Amino acid sequence: MARMRAADAAVKILELEGATQAFGVPGAAINPFYSAMRAHGGISHVLARHVEGAAHMAEGYTRAAPGNIGVCVGTSGPAGTDMVTGLYSASADSIPILAVTGQAPVARLHKEDFQAVDITSIAKPVTKMAMTVLEAAQVPGAFAQAFHLMRSGRPGPVLIDLPIDVQMTEIEFDPDTYQPLPVHRPAASDAQAAKAIDMLCASERPLIVAGGGIINADASALLVELAEILDVPVVPTLMGWGAIPDDHRLAAGMVGLQTSHRYGNATFLESDFVLGIGNRWANRHTGGLDTYRRGRTFVHVDIEPTQIGRVFAPDYGIVSDAGAALQAFVAEARRRRAAGTLPDRSAWVAGCSARKATLHRRTHFTDTPIKPQRVYEEMNRVFGPDTRYVTTIGLSQIAAGQFLHVYRPRHWINAGQAGPLGWTIPAALGAVTADPDTPVVALSGDYDFQFMLEELAVGAQFNLPYVHVVVNNSYLGLIRQAQRNFDMDYCVQLGFDNIHTRDTVDDGEPEPAPKGYGVDHVVVAEGLGCVGLRVSDPEQIAATLRRASTLAREHKVPVVVEVVLERVTNVSMGGAEIDAVMEFEELATVREHAPTAVCLLD
Repeated sequence: MARMRAADAAVKILELEGATQAFGVPGAAINPFYSAMRAHGGISHVLARHVEGAAHMAEGYTRAAPGNIGVCVGTSGPAGTDMVTGLYSASADSIPILAVTGQAPVARLHKEDFQAVDITSIAKPVTKMAMTVLEAAQVPGAFAQAFHLMRSGRPGPVLIDLPIDVQMTEIEFDPDTYQPLPVHRPAASDAQAAKAIDMLCASERPLIVAGGGIINADASALLVELAEILDVPVVPTLMGWGAIPDDHRLAAGMVGLQTSHRYGNATFLESDFVLGIGNRWANRHTGGLDTYRRGRTFVHVDIEPTQIGRVFAPDYGIVSDAGAALQAFVAEARRRRAAGTLPDRSAWVAGCSARKATLHRRTHFTDTPIKPQRVYEEMNRVFGPDTRYVTTIGLSQIAAGQFLHVYRPRHWINAGQAGPLGWTIPAALGAVTADPDTPVVALSGDYDFQFMLEELAVGAQFNLPYVHVVVNNSYLGLIRQAQRNFDMDYCVQLGFDNIHTRDTVDDGEPEPAPKGYGVDHVVVAEGLGCVGLRVSDPEQIAATLRRASTLAREHKVPVVVEVVLERVTNVSMGGAEIDAVMEFEELATVREHAPTAVCLLD
């Protein structure tokens, strides 16, 4: 046994549990924990500029590599409340992160001490556990329980709140005999696997819906093997994108109201059986349930028992870790293949492939200002299959889901359910920290980019290079499009005449900012220690993106590429039903503040 401060024991447990990367902001009430990190040396730390940013960095770090658990650290009071959005985002997307906050001394918790807030009560709805540790001897058990909960069942975040006197109190702790608590993950039985495969084989036009649980379980190879043995097309959800490569013959496209492919929706509407694995039937994926369910039989596999039947009652439900279920399914499918009892799916697969080859949205526009569809066409051309994309919400994310291609698991990192603006920059920095050898490309609209752009300085300070594509229409584009239902265009315009806009181009300088577009993102990026580029000619997008990739590698800082878009573009999406997605192409002439569109079903 060794005698040490509780803070030292906590930091040692982080190392023993493999959580060796922290993101945060120090402060008076958490300084003992920071002193333990400094003295111990086993935990790396990235200094964020905002504690919410630290939480999103932890999310990006966790999601970029198998087994990672990102840690975000902050002081008492507002640091904890700043973390809540990150905890909500992680909880909504089943991402394990550990938040550690400082707190006022135990004896002063009820005296309205400076920066003392009941962060446990605030964080409980968006965590698997939120705990203020009142006894120093409970610190090791609290951290062991935190890692057990983060990894067991449906993954998710935990917050541990440490009063400063608890951190400073000495306790007995033996790190040499510390043992992580066993992780609980339910597994499908052979009988359950046989029944699910029976139901699938009895159908004529089956699909597999691959959710984020497959990514979390690192079971993408098993998914592809199952699809290939059964010859069944796969529809990834937004969180499961990359579980099967987009160019695989059985990749049938995404389904939904927004981040969907025309061929994906068309194929789904032709199906008669759906095996959902590690998905949660999110409303942006399903749209109206009557349309989504009509004429189809459903089997649902999820690690969380309360997820089965939460959105709708499946015909058969299995509580299982996605990886364990896929192992059982693959074993059953192999047996049937060896016995020669699998049905022939060639006609169904051929029909799916035909839709995938023909039902596409137009991307090759030559207009100036640039239409957003052209940006994604050029991104596909420039960035290779190893690229890891990071984005959050808005028309930029929706269009990315419709037009980009993803070929690897964990290469699409997206805030799926919560979708907080500002998430993209810090999440990208966390992803680069986790895997510096994989090229990262972040994508933001101008408003998402402006929310937490101060975190670019973190990338410059800690040499975290990536390319950040900012599609700038100087609008809250998604909300503007939604406001069409209310016949208004209200409080969604970001443009103004910036008196500092450069009106000349000097040698080596980027082209001038467009008048009326407001913030000069290139100047801001440069002021934060990064590189800024701008492109307004569609024929120069590819060259600019290539230059950005080169500059990121050379200077080891984030490189921002601002693409100047036309002010108004409506992106294809549905209001309520997946069989009623509106396909838009803008009219040649559009009044700036009165968007008009013509429906084009090409």
